[in-house]
Amino acid sequence: MPKRQGEKMPPINDLELMKVKTEKKEKNFGLLVIEPLMPGYGITLANSLRRVILASIEGSAITSVKINNCTHEFDTVRGVKEDLVELIMNLKSMRVKSNSDDEEVIKLKINGPKIVVAGDFAKNPQVEILEPEYYIAEVEKGGKLSIDATVSRGTGYLPTELREDGKLPLGHIAVDAIFTPIKKINYKVENTRVGQITNYDKITFEITTDGSIDPEIALSNGAKILTEYYSSILNQTKTEEKPDKKTRKKSTKKTTNAKAKNKK
Repeated sequence: MPKRQGEKMPPINDLELMKVKTEKKEKNFGLLVIEPLMPGYGITLANSLRRVILASIEGSAITSVKINNCTHEFDTVRGVKEDLVELIMNLKSMRVKSNSDDEEVIKLKINGPKIVVAGDFAKNPQVEILEPEYYIAEVEKGGKLSIDATVSRGTGYLPTELREDGKLPLGHIAVDAIFTPIKKINYKVENTRVGQITNYDKITFEITTDGSIDPEIALSNGAKILTEYYSSILNQTKTEEKPDKKTRKKSTKKTTNAKAKNKK
């Protein structure tokens, strides 16, 4: 345990004292507190956890769409209030949860007039629509809207230009995939008291998800990912401790005595 300049450290183990508490929990929101931590550790841990949770927690997203008979994103969708670019943007932000390791397709067929929402997609046993009232488009009288949306699992944000899935079937348009299930994550680091010492660190996380993962599980998974990296570094840099001079002398003495006895 490192010492703070000018202060005598109490005879405690800060890891034994450290606790993770849920201060507040709502539908998709969690207020989680980690304390006490050694001074300076708050920013280090909070920043690394936030980055990992945003970038590396697995989620689901729409990765391509087929809309009516459109062949590219600047095509016209007759009888629909939104143009194709707006429609694709709405579908890109639609939150889903896939329980399959493979790609799944969800389908929608609508005759106007109708306000189209996410809950209008036909049921797929492997895909859960997380926000059924989420707005997609407005189909005018006499208009028709047909959508086949491909749902995949992944991490972070994957723009279409970085995709490696090859050519899509005719009529399918690739969509930038927002896989992360984390809508928002903020943290605050403050001082907290341990005994007479008042400058230990306390982290407060505010985590909002899309409903596909619990905020507490998101924090736990983030810590698990970091632990795996740290464990790999530890295993690859681990070296046997060399015995000090005193230990070597004692070892040499014992060996010499043992040899002398054997000669007798």
